Amino acid sequence: MKPAKVKKKRVGAGSVLRTQYAALPWRINDGRLEIMLVTSRDTKRWVIPKGWPMKGRKPHIAAAIEAVQEAGLIGKMDKAKLGDFRYEKRLDSGATVDCRVEVFSLRVQSQRKKWREKKQRATRWFECGVAAGLVEEPELRDLMLGFCEALSQQKS
Repeated sequence: MKPAKVKKKRVGAGSVLRTQYAALPWRINDGRLEIMLVTSRDTKRWVIPKGWPMKGRKPHIAAAIEAVQEAGLIGKMDKAKLGDFRYEKRLDSGATVDCRVEVFSLRVQSQRKKWREKKQRATRWFECGVAAGLVEEPELRDLMLGFCEALSQQKS
């Protein structure tokens, strides 16, 4: 008699947890820490630039490419991740997948005049606490606030 098959536990609403990579774009402007947020293409929520893994690219490089494509941002990307957060992504088909997003710090040096998704998204700089309050994902909000606090303590 064969042993009974053990079902693997699924994450979320019957889906497999997928990984994405994101950039947390920041700058110091007039002595204040600011975070850039971009709007999502479909719901126009405030988010950070993120996307799927890219074959042959390290996670921080994939995050840097997403920042260029979604917001035209050029800067210094950290190789070590700041942290991660989870959210539910709605696909074009209408289905949803649970995602874990690994976030990397991007100190922005400039923004291009033209970039791939410029006409599909808005970009805007916000004071750190305001930016954190505008994102819907609680784990991303906490990650942003922790990053801002750590950076402000380094400056002191």
